[in-house]
Amino acid sequence: MKQLVKKLQDRYGYAWTVLQGLVKTDFKLRYQGSFLGIAWSVLKPLMMFCVMYVVFGKFLRMSDGTATYPVVLLLGISSWQFVTEATNVGLRSVVDRGDLLRKVHFPNYIVVVSATVGAFISYAINLVVVLVFAIIARVHFTWRVVLLPLNIIELYAITLAVTLLMATMYVYFRDIAHIWDVLQQLVFYGMPIIYPLTYVTDRGGMLADIARLELVNPFAQAIQDIRHNFIAPETQPTIWNQFDNWAIKLFPLVFTAVLLWLGIHLFRRNSRKFAEVM
Repeated sequence: MKQLVKKLQDRYGYAWTVLQGLVKTDFKLRYQGSFLGIAWSVLKPLMMFCVMYVVFGKFLRMSDGTATYPVVLLLGISSWQFVTEATNVGLRSVVDRGDLLRKVHFPNYIVVVSATVGAFISYAINLVVVLVFAIIARVHFTWRVVLLPLNIIELYAITLAVTLLMATMYVYFRDIAHIWDVLQQLVFYGMPIIYPLTYVTDRGGMLADIARLELVNPFAQAIQDIRHNFIAPETQPTIWNQFDNWAIKLFPLVFTAVLLWLGIHLFRRNSRKFAEVM
């Protein structure tokens, strides 16, 4: 056992030290010069929540009519905020850290991971805020909260997979950043985040069947599972209770694992050429 620990320390100890340094530096620089500083990591999703709740919840009445809806909406927005922050910063991380990568020898993937970890720290802070709002709203927590870490790990895994792929492509094609700006808006409005899935499924028919297929999207599936297990298991549909076919149920998990493997593989294969291309 000691030999195994020593081997892991020898192989990943330096990388872990570099990762810690980059995460601390990035997190400090992110809010440097800002009057409110780290508070913006909470204020941004809160401000977006207020706008979405007023527009979709009050004016358009796209609500499930439950007392937990505002907290569920806030949790969904905070979760997607993590995805966008991690991918937007992470896809540029290799190019932005080009000078450092040329001068200091360490695994290139560290700069991508540090970007996602920095976003994850903000997400963790937001989860605490969501918990406070949930307690105020008198949410009835169930045993399913023990599954929450697994759901969050899955959301991080699919986010890291997409970030690794885009960071690799961004080195060669700067247009990836602009394409992703458009795609993330399409993905966001195509998922049941600002509107409850039941708003569509309760109407029945072919439209309801199409709406359920949104849960095949790993991002939507992970976020819905987080909402279901954390806040509202009674009102939040998930892929586990909307489909009987296990092939459909397991598709997001399998797709996430395959995409993460592909992201790591392509990034490692091209990482040696990054310095030359940049």
